[in-house]
Order: sequence, then C-alpha cells, then structure tokens
Amino acid sequence: QVQLVESGGGLVQAGDSLRLSCATSGRTFSNYDMGWFRQAPGKERELVARIRKWNGVTYYPDSVKGRFTISRDNAKNTVYLQMNSLKPEDTAVYYCAAGNLDTYSYWGQGTQVTVSS
Repeated sequence: QVQLVESGGGLVQAGDSLRLSCATSGRTFSNYDMGWFRQAPGKERELVARIRKWNGVTYYPDSVKGRFTISRDNAKNTVYLQMNSLKPEDTAVYYCAAGNLDTYSYWGQGTQVTVSS
C-alpha cells in the first residue's frame, strides 16, 4: 500500500502561481511513476503531469504545457506540481497518484484549486 496526501491548494487569481505537494508513505516511492490529475465539476478526470520513476521523464498535455512543472524528490518521498500563469479553467480538484506504465493504483484524497478571473 502507498498512502498519498496532497496539500497546497487554494483560491488564487488568474495569473498567480501555486505549488502542490504530495507526500507519500508506505512502499518505496522511487518504485512508482507519479502523476497529477484534475477533475472539474461535470468533467472527466484528466492527467495534467506525469514523471517516470527511472529517468524522470515528464509528460504534459497541451492544456498545461509550459505552465505546469512536475518534479519529485525521492529522498523526501514527495512529488510536486508547480503551476504558473493559472487560468480560471484550471479550477478543479487536483489528485496525485502512484503507479506504473500509466496504470495508477494509489490515489490521494485531492486538493481544491480555484482560480478566479
């Protein structure tokens, strides 16, 4: 089992920045790919960032590319999501997840990000 706890969400204005953190415990953090997802009301959950366990290769969809940055600190068992130039359409509950080969088995409880215009 892996436990994940997100933090860092909040209410910000358009153009502001936020950094989300996801602290993990349980099994070896470095054994997992880590992802950040979001889900807005009435919309499907979407992947917004992923970082591979072996080489740290990252992926972002076009909607956040150039604005969001995922990073991991294996010594602290923590993954981060730096979000810059936030837009109202970034408003959602953000979740971190742990898994392998794009199958995520462990999820956090989520943290709310609200961006006002």
